[in-house]
Amino acid sequence: MNQADYLACTATQLADLVRTGQAGAGELLAAARLRSEQVNPQINAVIHTWFEEAGRRLLDRPSGRFGGVPFLYKDLSITYAGQPFSSGSRFWAGAVGAGHSTISRRYLDAGLVPFGTTNSSELGLACETAPTAHGPTRNPWNPARSSGGSSGGAAAAVAAGIVPVAHATDGGGSIRIPSHCCGVFGLKPSRGRTPFGPLLGEGWNGLSAHHVISRDVGDSARFLDATHGAEPGDPYAAPAVPEGFASAVGRPDRPFRIAVLTETYDGRPVHPDCRAAVEQAARWAESAGHQVDLARPAIDMEALKRATRVLVGANARGALLRRSRELGRPWTAEDVEPSTLAWAEEAGRLSADDYVAAVLTIHGIGRTFGAFFEGWDLILTPTFAAPAPPIDTVDVREPDLDTYYARLRGLSAFTSIHNATGCPACSLPVHWNAEGLPVGVQLATRLGGERTLFAVAGQLQEISRWTDRQRRLLQPGPLAPSP
Repeated sequence: MNQADYLACTATQLADLVRTGQAGAGELLAAARLRSEQVNPQINAVIHTWFEEAGRRLLDRPSGRFGGVPFLYKDLSITYAGQPFSSGSRFWAGAVGAGHSTISRRYLDAGLVPFGTTNSSELGLACETAPTAHGPTRNPWNPARSSGGSSGGAAAAVAAGIVPVAHATDGGGSIRIPSHCCGVFGLKPSRGRTPFGPLLGEGWNGLSAHHVISRDVGDSARFLDATHGAEPGDPYAAPAVPEGFASAVGRPDRPFRIAVLTETYDGRPVHPDCRAAVEQAARWAESAGHQVDLARPAIDMEALKRATRVLVGANARGALLRRSRELGRPWTAEDVEPSTLAWAEEAGRLSADDYVAAVLTIHGIGRTFGAFFEGWDLILTPTFAAPAPPIDTVDVREPDLDTYYARLRGLSAFTSIHNATGCPACSLPVHWNAEGLPVGVQLATRLGGERTLFAVAGQLQEISRWTDRQRRLLQPGPLAPSP
């Protein structure tokens, strides 16, 4: 297989080539390795590799839905036995997976061939990916710009063609924000749709979810088909979808009512490019037969900010405490980012009342959106409040938590609200601005409604022809993004 053919294929197409004998799994792994060697020095998306282990996996002739397709894990919340996972942090230097996590096992059962991990912000706490431990991941469209976060390494690797699909997690927008920044597709599934086992029952009190970043909507749906479902002992599960997800792509079963929001939930304007992207997507949705109107649920954004700050901080502190017990020593300012240190210190001053109030707040927001989706099928918003910002705009080396959190929330409020509700949401790369930067829009729907998202996302992929734009990066050799 030549490199041009590898770069042109979706994960589904690569699997079909292996299954029909038109390409070998070893050829695909070699193509992924070559592409990584060509472009990773420019973007720093892949931070650990285990090609020898991947080669040994090929000896078992991996089969399944994605048999033989190269794959990358995010450096957070997932493990492959014996391979390094640092959670984007110096404090986890030298840590290796004690075994395969549940989601990892499902990827392996689907026939995927993991060969490394992608860069993540420390503990997933930033909406960009520039950890001190590994350095910044640069946007393939413009290396001075952020790739988003916390799954910025995954999004950059997919956009640059190292792999067609990569694992990612999302606790406040960490799949959708880097997808927006890098011009790819990213869906956060419903709360409880994918498992966190075997050691955890949920991520960040249900705020976080596992899934993937891809260039193609159909790949995302097929990956969810391969990985969804609770495991024994999980505290809860998303509503069952017996018919799966791939069959819904681009095929709405009826016209949908789509609510559109072109400013923040508390009425602040967004960057004109982000507003323009939403307005264009709304016109395309209307042309596809959907009913589109301006509408929004009434949300107390200040209460959401407080609740998220408490829950994320408490979970970050909990992770640090677990690592401290493993190492037999406390963390220090030399181990973690200044913003992480400030967040953990604040969490140590919280009370049980603070924690319970935060949980009740996010449950209340979930009720508000549940009622809203009784009258509407989808809500269309910007994914992020601006196009990909310069690297270190949300600087994890900021020691003042109020300053850091204000920057974080000022950009990511559209995504984090659906982590609170547990509803599925996705970012679609429907627009590129005058600077050549991609600009995403977000679609969200009711809990358990991923089929609705895949139906409309598939339509918008076809109408917008975003894959034509993506191909500008998918040329053999080093990256040469268009201005």
